[in-house]
Amino acid sequence: MVTDAQVRLLRKKMAEGKTVMAAAAAVGMSERSAYAWKRRGLPGDTKKKRAWRTRRDPFDEVWDTELVPVLKADEHGVIEATTLIADLQKRHGGQYGLGQLRTLQRRVHEWRALHGPGKEVMFEQRHVAGREGAFDFTDCNELGVTIAGQVFEHLLFQFFLSFSKWRWIGLAFSETFEALVRGLQGALWTLGGVPAVWRSDNLSAATHQLPGGGRELNRRFADVLTHYGASSTRIEPGESHQNGGVEKSHDTLKSAIKQALVLRGSRDFTTVAAYEAFVGEIGDTLNERSTERLVEERAALKALPAARLPEYTKYEATVRHWSTVHFASKTYSVPSRLIGCTVEVRLHPDVVEVWYRGKLTESMPRLRGEKGQRIDYRHVIWSLVRKPGAFARYRYREELFPSLVFRRAYDALVDARGDRADVEYVRVLHLAASTMQSQVEQALVTLLDRGERPDFITVKALAAPDKPTIPVVHIPAPDLDIYDRLFAGGAA
Repeated sequence: MVTDAQVRLLRKKMAEGKTVMAAAAAVGMSERSAYAWKRRGLPGDTKKKRAWRTRRDPFDEVWDTELVPVLKADEHGVIEATTLIADLQKRHGGQYGLGQLRTLQRRVHEWRALHGPGKEVMFEQRHVAGREGAFDFTDCNELGVTIAGQVFEHLLFQFFLSFSKWRWIGLAFSETFEALVRGLQGALWTLGGVPAVWRSDNLSAATHQLPGGGRELNRRFADVLTHYGASSTRIEPGESHQNGGVEKSHDTLKSAIKQALVLRGSRDFTTVAAYEAFVGEIGDTLNERSTERLVEERAALKALPAARLPEYTKYEATVRHWSTVHFASKTYSVPSRLIGCTVEVRLHPDVVEVWYRGKLTESMPRLRGEKGQRIDYRHVIWSLVRKPGAFARYRYREELFPSLVFRRAYDALVDARGDRADVEYVRVLHLAASTMQSQVEQALVTLLDRGERPDFITVKALAAPDKPTIPVVHIPAPDLDIYDRLFAGGAA
């Protein structure tokens, strides 16, 4: 039996210049049939549509009296056929069941198409080369990626060109202004040009809340736009579909990453750089579809400025007596030699740098989330070991446990030594700062596993035993005259 698809393919082959015989062979049809269907309509056109039912409609008795009133009252079209079936089962017992669900779904669909509420219309957009680029962050914790066995919480930043569908992907850890600027500049300088309009949602890194309601660009992001000669458009709050291009690109990217992880056979990576390279390869593969249109898009982009903007925010802070600096609602410890000095803090997307008179004095990971302080015990231990009594009520005491092993050691000391535990623990912490933390930690693990008390003396004996003193022996040069005299006397 000849199908509609065969006839369409036959005509396509003949339009490409094939003979009737060759086209018929290509579509699996006899030459005689090919001549017959060469100009005739499609086989499906000869079939008469059935206008009668082959079996009784199980919902005839309740459709107009019970179901239609419910559908009319459902102004937003949210009720589902499964809910209607369940309601009918309650009121009519076993007369209705899930075996009739498909029938009811078809009837509800037909009724809504003819009598139901109107649906929201989406308006397909015509994109112009070089006009618009959209950007956004997406949470990637759902990917289950680990780095050296540790859960890797992260975001990915995407910059997406609406015309060519080209994308740039970068790693981020939070939706900060610094991460936004790094992502935007990474995309623009890789692209080699600037689209005229940048589209985004109302992320707090670029906008701020107005007193009377609504949001507008903050000054820092407005300065970025001015530097690159671009303008900004933003979606309405809660209307993510208005930034549909980049939202869809998030879906395709994460789907591609999930599939690539399955093929890879492992979600664990040795380093963050290895994971970034993995994602970069996926991005390159996705961009292969945009190659031709990207050439046209690049020709329409605005030129880049002469230089990039700094990808950090500068703060000026005075180091307090607690050997800390406070800025952007966060507290960080710094070397105590800087107490009283005014330093320049550079807040990068992932690190914090402390500069004094043009020289970098300290660098540390940037705090993420709600945590408000980062105290490095090495910055304060030299004073604390002289005043160990301050440990008990130190405001940031929990920061002075470099790892869970140190916390377990302290708890063991409290159980064994009571109030004396603070002194012992501070001395152990001082030993870790003076030698190698890893060696002290290993000594603590050994003692805890043995069930022994991790006192300072015991820990020191394991982690940094005293080197034996080797006496210095001075041997004077031999007096050869004595030998000569002895030799001369023996000869006489």
